[in-house]
Parts: sequence; structure tokens; C-alpha cells
Amino acid sequence: MRGQRRAPASSLLIGRQEEPVAVPEPYYLIEGGVPLHGEVELSGAKNAATKLMVATLLTEDLCTLRNAPQRLGDVTITEEVMRALGAEIIWQAPHVVSLQTRSITNTVIPMGLGRKNRLAVLTVGPLLHRLGRAVIPAPGGDRIGPRPIDFHLNGLRSMGTQIEESDGLFTFHAEKGLTGATIKLPFPSVMATETLVIAATLAKGVTVIENAAIEPEIIDLIKFLQKMGAIIEQRVDRKIVIEGVRRLHGANHRVISDRNEAVSLAIAAYLTHGDVRLIGANQGDLLTFLNTLYRVGLDFLVEDDAILFKGTNAEPRPIALETDVHPGFMTDWQQPFTVLLTQAKGMSVIHETIYEDRFGYTAELNRMGADTGLFPKCLGEVTCRFREGNHLHSCVVRGPTPLTATELTMPDIRAGASYILAALCASGVSLVRGIEHIERGYEHLDEKLRTLGAQITRVPERQPY
Repeated sequence: MRGQRRAPASSLLIGRQEEPVAVPEPYYLIEGGVPLHGEVELSGAKNAATKLMVATLLTEDLCTLRNAPQRLGDVTITEEVMRALGAEIIWQAPHVVSLQTRSITNTVIPMGLGRKNRLAVLTVGPLLHRLGRAVIPAPGGDRIGPRPIDFHLNGLRSMGTQIEESDGLFTFHAEKGLTGATIKLPFPSVMATETLVIAATLAKGVTVIENAAIEPEIIDLIKFLQKMGAIIEQRVDRKIVIEGVRRLHGANHRVISDRNEAVSLAIAAYLTHGDVRLIGANQGDLLTFLNTLYRVGLDFLVEDDAILFKGTNAEPRPIALETDVHPGFMTDWQQPFTVLLTQAKGMSVIHETIYEDRFGYTAELNRMGADTGLFPKCLGEVTCRFREGNHLHSCVVRGPTPLTATELTMPDIRAGASYILAALCASGVSLVRGIEHIERGYEHLDEKLRTLGAQITRVPERQPY
């Protein structure tokens, strides 16, 4: 009432507990059917940068990484893990970060941090070398099927590590240090290879990793470790040989470009019948993807420092496609390419041989109008670990099928990218939730798409960095 004085807001809170304010989860609004045109520069690969950051724990010296993706969830998580161990991390400029760990102040990675992604296991080698002990939680990460760390554990045991598991925690001991060993991986696991390469650099003697993964991100890690003073050779038949050294020193390194971001943006150009020039796209890292584009009848132009993806007259042909370890067709490219094949005339077949449960996103594509079916049989020629199982790891896609906008919720990073691509070519406005997944794995993908003309809005808007 007029003239009546109200009590100060602060006094109204006395005697009662203030309720926490619920923060609404952000989402994207995407209007489909808008052709993308222009150019953007690719970010540094998060799958390389995060491993390079962890590798700096091997030395007390200062290390500097250039072209590092800065505004990215997985990078932030890695920073938090490393700071919890005693690392000093300073962003000197956009995409330039300095890291130095003069001393390890903690050998236990907090449960809340360690379960945010799967990178905690990579810290075990550096912690064992510097303090002889490490404690990490069981890994978390994307929901794309079981991803145990048995390969990591068995390899570390071969190098002299004692491991105990209790209450969701792994405790590692190696008071006398690690010793070189010959380790044959049952499958060329990327992260197991990285864990063992990092651990072997300071081990006594020679470590041989047989059936190792040889992805570009692993080669980038090897190059960085060599700059630090490591002796590492890549030999034929997936064999990596590491001669342990007594000490590593600081180094300066440029992170390779993100090939997953390149594939997503390239397919966005084809789906929207636009043309997109990706600065920093590396032909060598994308060789298999580019060959596959030719096989489905799509065109591109390789330049010295970029690749132009020309989708103005894009009419993809159907294809039989199988994922495989590098240099095969990458499993992370499967989801975006499946969206592209919904617009191909005819029937396509995709055989997933890396993860047994990575086609869950197709149910949402079908809800948008796609025609896909999943099968437990191996519809391909690549030797597959899931042949005798009952996993739906083969997909048949019939097209072309027009897609219609809908509401979607991202379950993981790569499926999230496929939802964005589907929304970009669908008729109408899609609402996409769960965007924390995409923002954990792609550096401001929405901003780059807007630069190319996409009608994509983040709600609420991102705060200035």
C-alpha cells in the first residue's frame, strides 16, 4: 500500500534459509534450411590438447602449448585436475597456455573431478614417476557403452605397478619406479596407448607397445614428448618403442587442428547446400574422410592451409561404410556421416566396429523423418569384436528423407553433433537440449556456425569470456 514502508530485503531473510536459485539449463534453437557460406578457423584438437597438458606433469620445467582450445569443457576439467595435483596453469593469450608443475602436492584425484571424463588414468604415469603413488576414481565420460580401463591397468602392471581397487577408487604403487616391458594390447585403444607412452618415457629400460593405436593425436603426443627429451620410435605393424630417459625438460608445441570439428563443419556445408572453407584443415589427418566424400560423389578443394568443402550441388550417393582404427574411417565421424546419408538416394550400410553401443542417436533421427534400422549382425568385412554378441552395431539408412524440426536432447558429444547437423537441414526450428556435451567437446561450435550464416541461438546467451 502507498505510504507503507517495506522491510529491507536483507531483514526478510533473517530466520529462514535462503533457497538456492535454480539455474535453467541452456539449449539451442536452430532454424534449418539455411545454406552455410564463408570460412572459419578450426580449433586445436581437444583430444590432443588434453593429453599434451597431462604430459607436462612429467617435468618440473615450464611447457607452452599453442593453438590450444581454451573455451572448452574437457580442457577446463583437465586444468582443474592438474591444479588439484599442484600444477600452475596460465593462459598467456587466446589459445596459448603455459603449464608448470614444480612439485606434485597431491596424489589423489578428487572423485568429482576424476569422473567428469576419462583423463584421470593418464596422470598415473607422471604421479608414479614423481611420488610413487596415485589414486584415481573409476572413469566417467560419454555414455556410449562400457569403456573399461583394463588395457591401461594390465600395461601398468607389466611395468611393475601394484594396483588395488576399492569403493570405486584405483590405488597405484610403484615405490621403486616403473620398468620397461613388452606390452601387447588386445585392441589398439587410443587412450591405453597414450597412458602407456606417457608412463614409459621415464621408465627404466625399453618399453615396447604392440598393436598400438597410431591416431594423429598420438603422433602429436609423441612429437611433444620428443621435444621434451623422450626417445620414442614408431615402427611397422603398430609397434611403438620407448627408451626410458632419466629426465624430461620443458617444451613449446603447437596443437594439431581438430579433425572431428572439421568433419562436422564439412558435413554441415553439404547438408545445407552451401560451401565452407576450413582454415587449418589437414589433408593428411582427413585422408580417409576425404576419400569417402569422393566415393559418395561430393567435391572439395585442398589448399595449402585450408580445405574448401563445396556442397552447393550436393547429392550424395549411398555407400557401405565401416568404422575402424586409424587410418580407417574414424568412429567419431560415423554419427555426422549417418546424418549425411539420410539425404543420399538409396540404401547405405554403416558397420560400427569400435564401440558396441553408438547408434542410439538414430532413434531421434527417425523421429525427425529419417529411415534407419539397427541390426546385431556384422554388415561389413572388417574383423569385428562384436560379431558373436547381441549388440546393435550395424545400421541401414534409406534415403533421401526430408527431416522435420523437433525437440532433441544430446546424450553425448558426437551424437550431439549429429543432432545439430540434422537440425541445420531440417524444416522448421529445432530445440536442442543437453548442450553441455557439445560444449565439452567443441570450442563454441554454435558461434562458428553463426559466422557461416546458420540460424542458431544459444539460450541463455553465453557470457563474455
